[in-house]
Amino acid sequence: MRRLPHRTRAARGLLATLLTALATVAALVTATAPAQADTTICEQYGSTTIQGRYVVQNNRWGTSATQCVTATDTGFRLTQADGSVPTNGAPKSYPSVFNGCHYTNCSPGTNLPAQLSTISSAPSSISYGYVNNAVYNASYDIWLDPTPRTDGVNRTEIMIWFNKVGSIQPIGSQVGTATVGGRTWQVWTGSNGSNDVISFVAPSAIASWSFDVMDFVDQTVARGMAQNNWYLTSVQAGFEPWQNGAGLSVNSFSSTVNTGGGTPGGPGDPAACTVSYATNVWQGGFTANVTVRNAGTSAVEGWKLAFTLPSGQRITHAWNASVTPSSGTVTASGVDGNTRIAPGGSQSFGFQGTYSGTFAQPGGFSLNGTACTTA
Repeated sequence: MRRLPHRTRAARGLLATLLTALATVAALVTATAPAQADTTICEQYGSTTIQGRYVVQNNRWGTSATQCVTATDTGFRLTQADGSVPTNGAPKSYPSVFNGCHYTNCSPGTNLPAQLSTISSAPSSISYGYVNNAVYNASYDIWLDPTPRTDGVNRTEIMIWFNKVGSIQPIGSQVGTATVGGRTWQVWTGSNGSNDVISFVAPSAIASWSFDVMDFVDQTVARGMAQNNWYLTSVQAGFEPWQNGAGLSVNSFSSTVNTGGGTPGGPGDPAACTVSYATNVWQGGFTANVTVRNAGTSAVEGWKLAFTLPSGQRITHAWNASVTPSSGTVTASGVDGNTRIAPGGSQSFGFQGTYSGTFAQPGGFSLNGTACTTA
């Protein structure tokens, strides 16, 4: 065997020592470095992907002032949020993270849009970080549409207000309270001119929570603002800032939509229903006599008929049913033993009301979440 010269062996030894030292340093750097470098987005509608399955978006649409979000491994933080807008109008933006499709931007591997009747559960979790020197809400949005669209504005927006700071309020007016997911919420309904909005407002701030998105969807269907043959197009978690907002953060977010466990219309819902709506109208007032018929083969227990009164109409008195609230999207439900509609059977009720402007009839009805035909 040929021996290496002494100087060559020494050089090789020094090189080996240096390589070992460099490997040690590299290992230390790898162990202490983050798994993924944070990405800062300042473009108006800029976005990036996190966890390989969600999209973080800057989504600055209500102001020309600078806004930047920094995407992290598990969420994002609002790193710059200049300027302010009036608190009696729309917010500056909706920086958020989402699963699904938003204006043709779909998150990787999503199974949305998905028809509501096919969704067995939609578990989600969220952890928020709040600040005090700003006016904002922490809003979790759920978007629904009659079609599986991936672009543009959906028909109904469900907003869950986890927190609000400042003199802001949801769209429309408060129509009552509801218990959803084991928590009590104020319920507001209205329209922003582009879509219907139902908001569930927490009475005090919620920093983190795990829940099923379908609990809120079911509540919306029951109130006649969606139907079981509609589609869930996206779920989003973020903030609507009116003033400032730097430092707000979504610390973590997860969303899963499990499909294949439902049947069209849902268990216990009628296969079909028909509604007749007869009115007697005079200047400034009217009465309506409503008959809802179960055209299915199974009984409807605890029937609830949902519909939306045209703008300017208000109910002053009802009979043979409880009808609440008095305006907007209302729900009629059976009382005093008439809470069941047998197959082929019907229930009738009526109400008196006032109106302003031109009188019109409701555009549609749904019985326990299933759309009805109008006779």
